Amino acid sequence: MTTQDRRPDPEISGKPTSAARTTLSHIMTGSDTNLLGTVHGGVIMKLVDDVAGAVAGRHSGGPAVTASMDEMAFLEPVRVGDLVHVKAQCNWTGRSSMEIGVRVLAERWNESTPAVQVGSAYLVFAAVDAEGKPRRVPPVLPETDKDRRRYQEAQIRRTHRLARRRAIMELREQRAAEGFED
Repeated sequence: MTTQDRRPDPEISGKPTSAARTTLSHIMTGSDTNLLGTVHGGVIMKLVDDVAGAVAGRHSGGPAVTASMDEMAFLEPVRVGDLVHVKAQCNWTGRSSMEIGVRVLAERWNESTPAVQVGSAYLVFAAVDAEGKPRRVPPVLPETDKDRRRYQEAQIRRTHRLARRRAIMELREQRAAEGFED
């Protein structure tokens, strides 16, 4: 399915990818380190979830909750004194869910060297109402060729997530029918 194939909800206008794009920057300190002396992966994951949540809330126009995190990749270690930039955008939308793509870059706080990509992740957020029930989100409108590529890749990841969930549920049903208790 392409962006042209989606039938937007006549009540909800689409939003361009750039409308919710967000960057969060943070200097890593000693309190962020793990036992190896580098920044703890959980600290980076929190920053990733924070910026993705901001993008999801901005895109959907209200509260959104983390439904899943896919493919969190740590490419390079982050050190104390690194200025970390966590950049996110809405790649794809469904009825109430949104895939948020996140890139993590790091540079030395006191040097003028280019930032290096140190991580990436894809998160799925669900927009919720005041009672915590799913609510409709505006379709995302990719603006550039890169945005359109990300949209298409997000559709592939969604297909894989749904297939994996379906396969696991079928296996659990099969095991239950065979008398296994998990």
